[in-house]
Amino acid sequence: MLRAELRSQLRRLWPELRIVGEAGDGVQALQLLDEQAPDVVFLDIELPRISGLEVARQFDGRCHIVFVTAYDAHAVAAFEQGAVDYILKPFDAARLALAVRRVEQRLGNAPAIVDGLLRELAARAPPAPYLRWVNATKGSEVQVITVDDVCYFQSDTGYTRIVTQDSELLIRRSLKDLQEQLDPALFWPIHRSTIVNARAIDKVSRDLRGRLHIKLKWRTEVLPVSDAHAHLFRQM
Repeated sequence: MLRAELRSQLRRLWPELRIVGEAGDGVQALQLLDEQAPDVVFLDIELPRISGLEVARQFDGRCHIVFVTAYDAHAVAAFEQGAVDYILKPFDAARLALAVRRVEQRLGNAPAIVDGLLRELAARAPPAPYLRWVNATKGSEVQVITVDDVCYFQSDTGYTRIVTQDSELLIRRSLKDLQEQLDPALFWPIHRSTIVNARAIDKVSRDLRGRLHIKLKWRTEVLPVSDAHAHLFRQM
C-alpha cells in the first residue's frame, strides 16, 4: 500500500520519471538494482530479509538514494549528511515534493558515497522486529500463517516445510533465512534441518542409545534432536 501511494505521488510530482521496478524486500531490491541500474532509488530503511541499509551499502555510489523511513532519528541523520534526502512515513506531499526537487538537482552529478552515513544510520536503527507471519502460496492463493501457529520448520530440498497443527505447506525460503528472523527464545533449532516452536513441545524423551526425541502437542510425528542441540533441553 505504501509503495502504491509513493508511486502515485511520484507520477504526479515528477511526470518525467520512469519507474523501472518495485521490490517488496531487500533481496528483490538488490536484484532489481543490478538488472535495471537506476539513476534514483527510493529506499525504505526497514526492508524485510535484507535491510535497506545493507542494500544501500552494496550499491553505494552507484545511484542517488532517497531514504524512506518512519523514524525521525534516521531522517535527521540523513538530512544533516546533505548528500542524500529522505521522506517520512506516512508520506507528506510537501516533503516529498522537496525531496524530488533536490534529487532532480543532483542528477547531473555523480551519486554521493554515503558509507559514513550508513554506519550512523545503522547505529541509530531500532532492533529489527522478529518475524510474525510467513506467506505460503497454495494454488492460486497466498496463505498467511502466523508463526505462533507453526509447530516446526523443516528443510525440504530447496524449500522449507511449514508444519502447523493441521497443515503442511512449502515456501521458497531457506531455513537459515527464517532462523535469522525468528525469536530464538521461542524457536529452537533441534537439528540442522529443523526448527521447533518451543510452545508446541509436549514431551522430550531418550531412546536406548541416549538420543533425545521430541513429541509435539498436536502432531503424531516424533522429531530427533541432534547432539549439537541437546543442551537446549537440559533445563527441562
